[in-house]
Amino acid sequence: MRGQSSVRHVDELRTPRAQVLVALTAVSVGVIYGYDLSNIAGALRYITDEFHLSTHQQATLTVAVVIGQIAGALSGGLLANAIGRKKSLLLATAAYAVFAVLGALSASLPMLVVARLLLGVALGLSVVVVPVFVAESAPSRVRGSLLVADQLMTVVGSIAGYLVAYLLAGSQSWRWMLGLAAVPALLVMLALLSVPDTARWYLLKGRVDQARQALTRVEPEADVEQKLAEIAHAFSAEGGGVLAGMRRRSCRRAMAFVLGLGFFAHITGVNAVIYYGPTLFAEMGFQSNSALLGLPALAQAAALVAVVVSLLLVDRVGRRPVLLAGIATMIAANGVLIGAFASGSGFGAFPVLAFVGVLLFVAGFSFGFGGLLSVYAGESLPSRLRSMGSAALFTSELVATAIVAAVFLPMLNVLGGTATFAVFGLLALAAYAFAARFAPETQHTQLESIRHLWENRGARPKARSGTRAQACGVATGEPAEEIDEGSVV
Repeated sequence: MRGQSSVRHVDELRTPRAQVLVALTAVSVGVIYGYDLSNIAGALRYITDEFHLSTHQQATLTVAVVIGQIAGALSGGLLANAIGRKKSLLLATAAYAVFAVLGALSASLPMLVVARLLLGVALGLSVVVVPVFVAESAPSRVRGSLLVADQLMTVVGSIAGYLVAYLLAGSQSWRWMLGLAAVPALLVMLALLSVPDTARWYLLKGRVDQARQALTRVEPEADVEQKLAEIAHAFSAEGGGVLAGMRRRSCRRAMAFVLGLGFFAHITGVNAVIYYGPTLFAEMGFQSNSALLGLPALAQAAALVAVVVSLLLVDRVGRRPVLLAGIATMIAANGVLIGAFASGSGFGAFPVLAFVGVLLFVAGFSFGFGGLLSVYAGESLPSRLRSMGSAALFTSELVATAIVAAVFLPMLNVLGGTATFAVFGLLALAAYAFAARFAPETQHTQLESIRHLWENRGARPKARSGTRAQACGVATGEPAEEIDEGSVV
C-alpha cells in the first residue's frame, strides 16, 4: 500500500507535458506585445523626421495604440466568453499581422495613427485572453510560473524590437521596423491552431464532450471525469451569470483589487521608459544611435533576468513577496533617478547613475508587477467572471498607460527629470501600500478554491465541521469558515 501511495504521489507531482506546451503556446503571444512596445520607440525618431512631428503629434501617435488597447481590453472579456479563448487569440494575432503591415505602408500621419489604433485593439484583446487561457490550462503548482512566462515573452519581444530597430537604424527604415511585427504574429497564430480551447470554457458553454476531449489531450494522466465534476460543481456553486456574480460583495472585492492593481502597475511610469526610451537617454546626455537604441535594449535585458528570477520564485515563495519586492525596487530606482537628475548634467557620473536608475526601475517592474499582473488576472475571479476580471485589470492598466504616455514628454520638458521621477516615486509608494494591504496569496491554490479568499478578506479558509464558506458567487445562507489567522494577508 505504501508503494502504491508513493507512486500515486509521484504522478500527482508530474506536470503533463501537453499542459505546459499549451500554456507556453498561449504566452508566446507576449512576444508580439513586447515587440510593439519597443519597435515604436525605435521607429518614432525616424517617423518624426519624415512626417515632421511636433511633441504633441509624437504623443498622439504613441497614445493611439494605447487607446486601441483599451477598446480591445474592454471587449476582450465578453469575446473570450462568447467565442472562446482560443478563437479570440487567433483573431487577435491575425488582426495584429494585418494592421502591422498597414502601419508600415502608411503614407501620412492620420493613416499611421488609424493603423496603430486598430493594432492596439488586437493587442488589448490578446493581453486580456492570454492569462485566462493559461490559468485555465495550467496545473496549480506551476500556474504562477507559466503566467509569469507571459511577461518573460513580452520582455523577449521587447528586446527583439529594440535589436531590429538598432540593426535598421543606419537605413532609417521605420517601415520595416513596424512591418516585421507581422512575422511573429503569423508564427504564433500557426502555433495556436494546434492547441485546444480550455475545458472550463467548453463546460461554461455546456459542451461536455469537447471539455472531456480537451482535458484528455492536455492531462492524459488525470482522472478526467473527477476533474470535470469538480469544475462543474464550482460552476454550480457560483450560480447565475456575470451580473448576478457582481452583485455579491466578495466578487466586488475581487474586482476592486484587480482594478487597483492594474492602475497602480502602470501609473508608476514603466511605459514612459519603454515608449520614450531613446528620448529619455538623450535627456541624460547620450547621443549616438548605438546608445539611444542599444541602452534601452540593455535595460530590457536586465528586465529579462528579473522576470526569469520572478518565474522561478513565484510558485516557491508566493505571489505577495515577489510583488512587494518588485515595487520596493521601483521605489529605490526612483530615488536613484531623482538623485542623478538633481546632481545635474555637469556631474561627471550623471549618465551612468541615471542609467543604473533606469535598469533598476525596469527590472523592479518586471520582477513584481510585470509577472504578477498576469498571475492575478488569471486567478482572481471565478470561472464565469474570469475573463471579465482580466479585462477589468488590463483596461485599468491601459488607462494608466495612456495617461503616462500622454503626459510624460510634457512633464519631462516642463518639470525636468528630478520632479518627474519624484512624482513617479510617490506613486510607487502608494502602489506598495495598496499591494501590501489588498493582494491575496494564491500560491498552490486550485482555481475553484480561490473564490473563498475574497469572502475571508484574503485569508485562507480553515475547514470547520458543518460549515461552508460564503465565497464569490456562493450564497449558502450559512456562516463563513473559520479564518486561518496564520494566512491573513
